[in-house]
Amino acid sequence: MIEILIVGSGGAGLTAALEAKKYCDDVVVLSKTTPTSSQTCQAQGGINAVINSTDDSVQKHIEDTLISAHNIGNKETIEYMCKNSFDTIKWLDDIGVPFSRDENNNIAQRKLGGAKHPRACYSSDYTGLKILHTLYDNCLKNDIKFINEHMLLNFIVEGEEIKGITCLDIQNSQVKQILAKKVIVASGGYAGIYNQYNTNSTATTGDAISAALRAGCEISNMEYVQFHPTALKDSCILISESARGEGGYLVTKDETRFVDELQARDVVARAIYKKIESGDEVFLDLRHLGKEKIMECMPQEYDLAFQFMQLKLDEDLIPITPAAHYTMGGIKTDIDGKTNIKNLYAVGECSSNGVHGANRLGGNSLLEIITFGKLVAKNATSDTNSSTNNITNIEYDRFLKDKELIEDIFTFENKINFYNKKESLGELFYKDVGLFREEKSLETVLETIKDLNSEIKLMGLSDKSKIYNTNLKEFIEFKNMIELSQTIVLSALHRSESRGAHYRIDFQNEDDNFSKDTIVKLVEDKIMVVSI
Repeated sequence: MIEILIVGSGGAGLTAALEAKKYCDDVVVLSKTTPTSSQTCQAQGGINAVINSTDDSVQKHIEDTLISAHNIGNKETIEYMCKNSFDTIKWLDDIGVPFSRDENNNIAQRKLGGAKHPRACYSSDYTGLKILHTLYDNCLKNDIKFINEHMLLNFIVEGEEIKGITCLDIQNSQVKQILAKKVIVASGGYAGIYNQYNTNSTATTGDAISAALRAGCEISNMEYVQFHPTALKDSCILISESARGEGGYLVTKDETRFVDELQARDVVARAIYKKIESGDEVFLDLRHLGKEKIMECMPQEYDLAFQFMQLKLDEDLIPITPAAHYTMGGIKTDIDGKTNIKNLYAVGECSSNGVHGANRLGGNSLLEIITFGKLVAKNATSDTNSSTNNITNIEYDRFLKDKELIEDIFTFENKINFYNKKESLGELFYKDVGLFREEKSLETVLETIKDLNSEIKLMGLSDKSKIYNTNLKEFIEFKNMIELSQTIVLSALHRSESRGAHYRIDFQNEDDNFSKDTIVKLVEDKIMVVSI
């Protein structure tokens, strides 16, 4: 039995592991993939912190975050994050994150959308990647144990208390149970539902949120999906907000600017989408910055544009489109990361602690995962020795059911190709549960999801092998995506207003009656919105 089990090896999970190791020697990190391939590496533009208080202030950072959250952010959580931002950056600097420096050797900062001042600390345009690698290096130095290529299936819960998890060993298709006194979930978001229309890795499918829903957790604000304004057309490869933060323009084919590039992401993304829907093409224009500045501040973006489009940032207009990028909803927690299940914690993009509200401020995602990764781990380890979690070394019912489930999946008929259905679902979500939504189309999407659910046993595996069966892994992911799709659409239907990243063309204004969280739960095996 493990003292502290962390599910997820991105920035939040690795930070939690390092902090937990200070107080508890028995810390294990479980990952569906490998630690350095997490979504954290896509957070390229920077991490917010007030370092230069001459012009900026913590209060201004708090105000910018609250404005972006559109009146449903948790003020206590937001204030904690912003007030601790300097210490967060100092800690990252101390453990070796190679931040870019200005002429005075201070950590360099740039302005991102929605911010009053330049406060995003960065490492060229590799910020998330550099943080991720540094965290992993430090985890290895601290002898933290990793279990890679194991996919979370379900949480083992008895008497509303966590006992551990069940997982699939991807190498051999075996189901395992891992018992733990405390479980910290740090597994990322669910933007992968927008298949082919998102900037995320293929592993970002919301598995832990789906498992938490089945375990009895409250799930919050699933309707809030942030679309990044600048992804490469056709491939949806992310072009960092650093491109606009450094002075890039958004233009139509005749090189006319049509929007303030540094407004909040939802505003900019909707403006771009409207242009594209009206038949225009939209481009990112960085030519005026010159190659020297581009290569200093955006070398990765330069390489990506050339690799995927054979275009050069210093010479060409870059065709772009909005793409699903970040999900504000997830497992509901308090500021300490506690869920409504005892000894089960959540942190990072899989969680919903009120720090982002209806729309995340650019530069706050990395700040959230580091700041709260540390806080949640400290809270989870504070009473490890006095835990009342009485875990017996038996095969729990959840484990036996999941073994049977996997065996059954191998017997499902293969009459329908679920990969085609997954692609269709992604296209449908981008069109009707994307930047613009309305009741009739949402109800149609809900019916489609119900049809998919009824057909799932006809979408069996074409690959019946047990060794590295990615077909099995992707089928389980698709089942989770169908489940989470329903939570998103139900939440979007119940929120009869427009707020932040949720925009209803049939209810275009904010309504004070909806200035609160949407809560979804599983009630008698039925997904229901229980509060809004």
